[in-house]
Amino acid sequence: MGPGTEVSVDLLVVGAGPTGLYAAYYAGFRGMSVAVADALPEVGGQIAALYPEKLVYDVAGFPAVRGQDLVDRLAEQAGRWNPVYLLGHGVTDLDDTGAGVVATTDAGARISAGAVLVCGGIGNFIPRELPVGSEYLGRGLRYFVPRLDELSGQDVVVVGGGDSALDWALSLEPVAASVTLVHRRTRFRAHERTVEQVGNSSVRVLTPYEVEKISGDGADDNGGAVSEVVVASSDGDRITLPAQSVVAALGFIADLGPIERWGLDLRRRRILVDRTMRTSRERVFAAGDIADYDGRVGLISIGFGEAALAVNHVAALLDPARSLTPGHSSDA
Repeated sequence: MGPGTEVSVDLLVVGAGPTGLYAAYYAGFRGMSVAVADALPEVGGQIAALYPEKLVYDVAGFPAVRGQDLVDRLAEQAGRWNPVYLLGHGVTDLDDTGAGVVATTDAGARISAGAVLVCGGIGNFIPRELPVGSEYLGRGLRYFVPRLDELSGQDVVVVGGGDSALDWALSLEPVAASVTLVHRRTRFRAHERTVEQVGNSSVRVLTPYEVEKISGDGADDNGGAVSEVVVASSDGDRITLPAQSVVAALGFIADLGPIERWGLDLRRRRILVDRTMRTSRERVFAAGDIADYDGRVGLISIGFGEAALAVNHVAALLDPARSLTPGHSSDA
């Protein structure tokens, strides 16, 4: 849908990640018409864009599920109610009309909605850069791995100490020729079980070490592609590692973008909500990682529950005759 597109729905969901897709399904289940807008060209949010091959372990009903498979199932579930998708449409402005909200996108569309549910991730994610080797970005240095088979048979150095770094190391172990995990501290910031799994794997762990230098194979004037990495410890010990790929999993910096201009109460670069998932702005709700309240835990499963909670309150807001509680889906 291009410039000049006009859409009118009961609920606009901003963000087509897992929480947004489930919100679209649940709003349809509650009898609402729905539009889903996302700046990305496909559904799935950060999972589809950054981690489609990674296994997710905290979704009810799935002992483990590949990220893209989860997205596909959520899209199939939402598709039952035929939501209107505006992909490649980042929402830039929200204007109150008294009886609803009009959203404008950077692709020139206007969406009139009775309410808005913001389900984006924590804004736009800008990767924290490795202090050295930036000239090798796209030639061996990367900040995420959309497809594991791209690194098949390679010597891979993963840099970082959080969940993402350890998850990448474990995911790459079966396909890479070798995997070395480098972290500047002896302690990891990852889940204890993940740390244990890495310790029991063939992944070589180097702590406390930092990447000192990335070298190329000299195949062109720019230094070619990555061929080796030099890491140094705090006491001056140096190790040269063969590497065709370096995965710098150092985390991301959140950029809320237009959301900061929407007049919402924010905390820690997230949108503050009450126990009904309402924001400080009339008819605007939030759920998922973008939402914040005391005691919130950042899990996909939490986002699903928040989406359902928000949608039920939206339903009662748009039509006071509707019951807040939907009853059992098996009775519908």
